[in-house]
Amino acid sequence: MEYETILLIFVIICFILIWFLITYNKFQTYIIRINEAEANIDSVLRKRYDLLSKVSKVIEENTKSNDVLKQIKDMKSINLSNFEVDRIVMDGINEFSIYKEKYPKLKDNELFVKTDIELTSSDAEIISLKKYYNDIITEYNKYARIFPSRIVSFILRYKQKVYFDGKDMNDDNIKDFKI
Repeated sequence: MEYETILLIFVIICFILIWFLITYNKFQTYIIRINEAEANIDSVLRKRYDLLSKVSKVIEENTKSNDVLKQIKDMKSINLSNFEVDRIVMDGINEFSIYKEKYPKLKDNELFVKTDIELTSSDAEIISLKKYYNDIITEYNKYARIFPSRIVSFILRYKQKVYFDGKDMNDDNIKDFKI
């Protein structure tokens, strides 16, 4: 009788261990996909940042303005999350659009026109990357919340992650991304 009890306990422990490892591996898969999506978003944000940095000199020369895309220039000295970089880059793109409307002679500059085309083409790319990121975050957050995988997320201290939620990037509240 004792032998059967010990064997039963051993089988239950093995079952729990196998379940824990499978759940852990699924979390790791989500984390890898999230990191990949973040890296892809970071790459496009970096491209957009570089485009705005290069074109700022052209705008300054043609508008006789000194504070052109100031936030973009100041970004190098601070450590920012993708959310914050996205917000600042969007502000820079909005400022770029204002200069485009206000100073039509900028459209004669090859670099300005090329930057405008590349910024426009990167819009669809960043939107699709954010959607992909949000889809993965949704899966991860669901898995972290549901029972029994919630036990593993609690033990390993996996926190819910925030979305790129398509919020109004022009408002003053910079910390209102959704969980």
